[in-house]
Amino acid sequence: MLSAHHLSFRYSPHTPFILEAVDLHLNAGEIVGLTGPSGRGKSTLGRLLAGQMRPSGGRVSINGEKPPAGFSPVQYLHQSPVFATDPRWRISRIIEEAWIPDAAAREDFRVKESWYDRYSHEISGGELQRVALLRALAPETRYLISDEITSMLDPLAQAEIWQALIKRAEQGLGILAISHDHALLQRIASRVITL
Repeated sequence: MLSAHHLSFRYSPHTPFILEAVDLHLNAGEIVGLTGPSGRGKSTLGRLLAGQMRPSGGRVSINGEKPPAGFSPVQYLHQSPVFATDPRWRISRIIEEAWIPDAAAREDFRVKESWYDRYSHEISGGELQRVALLRALAPETRYLISDEITSMLDPLAQAEIWQALIKRAEQGLGILAISHDHALLQRIASRVITL
């Protein structure tokens, strides 16, 4: 279980809290929706859960323990994959930075081997999001923080990606789906939290 215990965050001691005393839990194999107005700290909470930011108060745990050092079992993905990839790297290096997926994993996310020799600017934003997802879902990944990852995609691409993620959840991946799309969250999540 991925848990936030009284999690708080502010940028400095002299600024207001963006988040204050937030409690949240996400079970393995569960998809939980997180929604709320812009500026409420949804993305900040996602980054705290993934260890990309340090909380001002409270703590994050996985099965009651401090998250391990090294490769994080909690991966965070932003709606714009451009920020998650190095433009100087070819697609093969971007993916294989984390792991070497087999053909079945590539097929789940419709990542073509023909993309491997290209740079990130040589494929579409939707294709790059699939690449970022594939990289994030290494075998060590237990939880995915999905921050509006399909909001910029066409309906067909959204459906394909969420079908693949639901399959992963059925295999034990916990997913926190951050979105303003209430209809999407009602379809995919077992419960929805409003921040």
